[in-house]
Amino acid sequence: MNITLKKTLKNVSFGILLFKMCIIFGQQKVIVIDPGHGGKDSGAVGINGIMEKDVVLAISKEIIRLNKIVFDNELNIYLTRYIDTLISLRDRGRLTNVLNADAFVSLHCNASKRASKGIEIYVHHSDGDYTAKSIELGLSVLNESTQKLGFKKRGVKLENFQVLRETINLCHAILIEMGFVTNIDEAYYFLKPQNIRAMALAILIGITGHLNIKS
Repeated sequence: MNITLKKTLKNVSFGILLFKMCIIFGQQKVIVIDPGHGGKDSGAVGINGIMEKDVVLAISKEIIRLNKIVFDNELNIYLTRYIDTLISLRDRGRLTNVLNADAFVSLHCNASKRASKGIEIYVHHSDGDYTAKSIELGLSVLNESTQKLGFKKRGVKLENFQVLRETINLCHAILIEMGFVTNIDEAYYFLKPQNIRAMALAILIGITGHLNIKS
């Protein structure tokens, strides 16, 4: 299959997803979980070879599973990607807009040449329509994940990341850096399925707690 055809099929698939999302209505809160990177963009690569794109996708899928079995599908959750493919930052924002989402949560893993560790959360630095509420959402997720999982709390910070810039005027929007894959302890943490579940549950509880949704 040539590159042009592959690109066309990917664009068609994303277009079909957008169309399907347009006809979905309901009273549930709509949450877009964005597994960062994907496809040829691996994101950060850990000291044990673990790749950011794989970690964030695994946690995103676990969030969907836990929403079903623990929260009885209390939330309407969609992912920006369900497989190992690269979706543009603009299209991630477009999907959030089409879904009229209540919250956008982008998942990432951090990397550093220093001995850094811990979880930090970013909100767009502008005074957008949802900036204050996004900071509250970030604090809810940060407190839940650090207190329950024992990660160092690095705070909620302001930044001009494009994926946040695309969504801050649409809904509550945060980007979570879920630990450093360049830190030996945190890199190996994400190799264990039970830890993937624990991180997914902490994020999910943080989201529901902020949105005042019955858990």
